Amino acid sequence: MKPPKRKTDAVVISDVHLGTYGCHAEALLSYLKSIETDHLILNGDIIDVWQFSKRYWPKSHMMVIKHIVGLMGKGVRVTYITGNHDEMLRKFAGFELGSLVIVNKLTLKMRDGHAWFFHGDVFDVTMQHSKWLAKLGGKGYDLLILLNRAVNHISEKAGRGRISLSKRIKNSVKSAVSFIGNFEQLTADLASAKGYKYVACGHIHQPVIKEIRGEKGTVVYMNSGDWLENLTALEYVDGEWSLYRHDSAQRDPDAIDWPEEGQAEVSMERLLSEFKTFTL
Repeated sequence: MKPPKRKTDAVVISDVHLGTYGCHAEALLSYLKSIETDHLILNGDIIDVWQFSKRYWPKSHMMVIKHIVGLMGKGVRVTYITGNHDEMLRKFAGFELGSLVIVNKLTLKMRDGHAWFFHGDVFDVTMQHSKWLAKLGGKGYDLLILLNRAVNHISEKAGRGRISLSKRIKNSVKSAVSFIGNFEQLTADLASAKGYKYVACGHIHQPVIKEIRGEKGTVVYMNSGDWLENLTALEYVDGEWSLYRHDSAQRDPDAIDWPEEGQAEVSMERLLSEFKTFTL
């Protein structure tokens, strides 16, 4: 017998990067099937359009989209906030289809104040001035994920457990640590100046819930993390926000859905066509 689904009032996920080797689509699908929610907030970079390839679009990635569309069919409110890797959707901001709406930012009234949701790439200087460098970095990150899995395989054989190369690199490079700190503080400053109690972002893949003193008061800063390494989400239940971490024991976190021989090519046109079919 399947365990009962956990009831949530709202769930926030971001930085799934469907269409990349690093995406843990099966883990995300397992999580989404384990919960019931009134509002699913997709806070950017759900589909990685930058790295979308005809050669790599596993069934598990399409199943995530099918499941989300299925939630829409059940009346679950789905808000898609655009990010930088799916920025092509920004021209559709304001688009509504059933219970789905595409926006660039979202404001919600909570019990004790207002919450502000946006992806966060607006604060990334690389995105504003050197997009080509950001795209190159995205490809490098995906390769690093693949390398990390090979290293973890060897490390576990040696009895040393798993490690995260990207986290170690970020934590050892002062500029990266400084960027994360500046990102969080800048976000808190802006949110407090606008009178928000909560602010939730994605983009930097650093899952956290913490209070930060902004220019005009204290703000609860939240980041939903990612589904590449951290496998995390934000959950809102009975007036409280919490950080969900997917149990890696539920699935091999190093498993990759490699393209099978003869796998049909998937184009963006076909993907959009199937999306329309699911929503009719």
